[in-house]
Order: sequence, then C-alpha cells, then structure tokens
Amino acid sequence: MTVGLLDRIRTARGGGVVESRFGIDQWLNDYLIPSFSYNGVFYSSPYNASLVTSLAGNKASEISNTLPGYSSAVRQTPPAFAAQMVRAMVLSQARFRFRNLPSSKTPRRMFGTTALGLLERPWPNGTTGELVSRCEWHAGLAGNAFVAYQAARRGRAERLRVLRPDWCALVYGSDQEPEDAAYALDGDLLGLVYQNGGIYQSSYRPQTLLPGEFAHWAPMPDPLHAGIGMSWLTPALRDLQGDQLATQHKIMFFENGATPSLVVNGITGQNGQMLTGDQFNALVDMMEGRHAGVANAYRTLYLTAGADAKVIGSDLKQIDFKATQGAGETRIASLSRVPAPLLGISEGLSGSSLNAGNFAMARRMFADTWVYPNLQDLAASLAPIVKVPNDAELWFDTADMPILREDAKDAAEIENVKATTITMYVREGFTPESAVAAVDGQDIKLLKHTGKVSVQLQEPGEAPPSEGVPSDV
Repeated sequence: MTVGLLDRIRTARGGGVVESRFGIDQWLNDYLIPSFSYNGVFYSSPYNASLVTSLAGNKASEISNTLPGYSSAVRQTPPAFAAQMVRAMVLSQARFRFRNLPSSKTPRRMFGTTALGLLERPWPNGTTGELVSRCEWHAGLAGNAFVAYQAARRGRAERLRVLRPDWCALVYGSDQEPEDAAYALDGDLLGLVYQNGGIYQSSYRPQTLLPGEFAHWAPMPDPLHAGIGMSWLTPALRDLQGDQLATQHKIMFFENGATPSLVVNGITGQNGQMLTGDQFNALVDMMEGRHAGVANAYRTLYLTAGADAKVIGSDLKQIDFKATQGAGETRIASLSRVPAPLLGISEGLSGSSLNAGNFAMARRMFADTWVYPNLQDLAASLAPIVKVPNDAELWFDTADMPILREDAKDAAEIENVKATTITMYVREGFTPESAVAAVDGQDIKLLKHTGKVSVQLQEPGEAPPSEGVPSDV
C-alpha cells in the first residue's frame, strides 16, 4: 500500500506508474480516523497536529483541546501570553547560516550562499524573524509547526508558507499494518495532507505534500503519538484556568463594591410580618441597585429594625491574593522555560532574583536549556526545504541576539585566554594559522607543527647565528 499511495500522488502530479486501487481522498476517508477515545479522553484525530489532552470533571470553564482554544486561553492569561511572546521574540532574532561538518582538515566555520535567500525572504516582504516567530507561536500553542515550500512558477519566485497546524495531518504508510502505520515497525512518513479550513471540516479539496516539500518542527515530542509534538500549554492547563479564575475573582470583588460578600437576615415587613415573595424580591433588587457594583462602593448600608448584615468569605488581603496568583504565575513560567526574572512576573521581581549574579544565571539557563536546543532543532527541521551544500549543515547565528551575548568582562576574559593560548602554540613551533584554527574550533587536532623548536624556532641541532656577536666574546 505504501508504494501504491506514493505512485498515486506522483501520477497526479504528472509522472510515475498508474495505480488504480484507490486515490488519496478515499484513503483518507478509509484510514484517517476522524476521532477516537482513549482511556476516557477524546481526541480529534490520531495524526492531527493539534492533539492535546482534554480535561474532564472541572467545574471551571474548560479550555478546548484545539488551536483556537489554546490561543484563546493564552490571550486571557497574561503570564502565559508574556512567556510565549518572549520565546518567539528571542528566537526571531536568530539568523540562519551554513556550517561545515567537523573534519580533521577544515576547522569549523559558518558561511552563507544564495540558497539562504529563501529563509531570509521566505515570502514577499517577509523576513527570517517573521518566519521563526510564526513557527514558534504554532509550536508553542499546537506543539507543531509546518512550513511548505512552493517552487517558482507563473512569474513568481519560490517562497515558503507557514501552514496552520490544526489544518494539517501527517500520513504514514506500512505494508504490514496500514491502519496503524505511524506505529508500525516498517511505517514510513508518506507526506502531509493540508485542507484549508480543517481536516474533515471544510469543503476544500485536501492537498498533499511529499516529505521534501515541507518542513515539520515539533520541539516537544508527544510521548503517546508518533511523529507529532505537544504544546507546553498542555501540562499548564490547570494553572491557566486558575489564573483566569483568580483574575475573575478580583474583577467580581471590585464589581461588588470592593467589599466581601454579605448575608442580610431578619428582614421583615411592617409589624414584623413575613414578606411575600414579590416584596422580598423587590427589596433585594432595591438593595442590589443601591449597593452593588463599583459605582456604589463604600456607600453606607441602612437596614430596618431587626435586620442584620454579616460578612462571609474573605477579602483579597485575607486570602493572600498576591501569593495565590503569584504561585500560579511561577508554575507557568517554569513550564514555558522562561525564568521568572526574565518574564517580569511578581515572583521574579522580589528578593535576590534581580541580583546581578542571579539574573545572569537565569539568562544563561534560559539560553543553555531552551534557546540553543530549539534553534538547533529548528535549523535541522528547515534543512529539507533548503539546498544545503555538501559536507555542511543548516545552522544559526546568534551574533544579533542580545540575550545571548556574554557580559563585557566575561567576553574580554575569554578573548584574553584565547590570545594567550594562540601565542603559546606559536611559541612552541606550531603554525599561526593552525593555532588560530585550533583555538577557534576548540580542536587541538587541527594544530600543525613547523618542525622548529624554542622561541627562535631553530632547526634541531642548528648552531645559533654568529652575526652581530662581538669577536672578543
């Protein structure tokens, strides 16, 4: 079946062997399951890029397990939005370069060719920063980012398109287990199906892309689903809901006059008679109209004889609102991998967090544990749609990323150590070129000796020069 599907796709594109068993549309209808349930959890599709775990039994409003649901949740949760924004802004400052593969003959170096123009201008008026930023927003919210390559045609230059991930589906093929090809031992990635408007949710015709025609970036693999990624928001859903509820609690507190809840009892009519239902409702409406809401804050509450008002619940100070909401913000920052001091949340702006050493350590931890690994993975993911030279790899340049620059003192000390090491190599008889290459590439195997020793670089056994030496010495 794998060969038949590939031939079918190639035949539709103008070449290959005719395969008459079934086409891609029928294959999708027969084998791409639109939904399924596992362990009581509902999923939209086994190969859909927006797979996330839904929550059940929560009394708060649920966050939909879709890209729009996650996008809406992030927009309503300032700490999560700020974390995702920092991630995208930091990565967008990187620039792509080619880097030669390590060799005993050639030191590591970065270089550029015209092939990088596709990443520098991915679409008309587009930039590398926009490409990387969109990929990170999709990968952060949906766990996956898809970039399609479109060759030059009809007078238009080649370009890239960032596809909406929840409208994409990865297609796998297997000769042994066609229905579970993604998990089969001989399962292979056949390509990508993109349907404008969503898989099985639109009348548009699905479009197929072969593996070399698109790039797929999934920085956080989903451990339960082959080939797709997982959003960092998935384990943070409870904290997002908690932050939204805490914010709503604060809003309701101020909407009710910035006072805690009251219970008014002992309300009676004239001569202590019980009120009818209509009379009671009219009295409640009158009190709500005069005392509820921000406009009626701090007004004096007057009660008739026998009536009594008691405070129930707690105000913001009693529940330690700052600490309650701040703890949730810290958990969101931890899952986003953006340290609290860099994110600027309350928990990162107190105590010793802003001390010079601690702030620098937080910045370096962010760079070492998240920025560098993700840039490396993104470059490798985009390589299939770029003409990478032989014996080279697509890499990234961090020269224009201020957050990754070393402090001036540290940078000066590093350069001083390098200069001292190069001088020592040259003094011991190694060629200056190989000494520079060995220090820059951090590979002593690149050193080449001149065959000379000592400071004067004399040949072994050679007598010292006599010119300029007095005859009476």
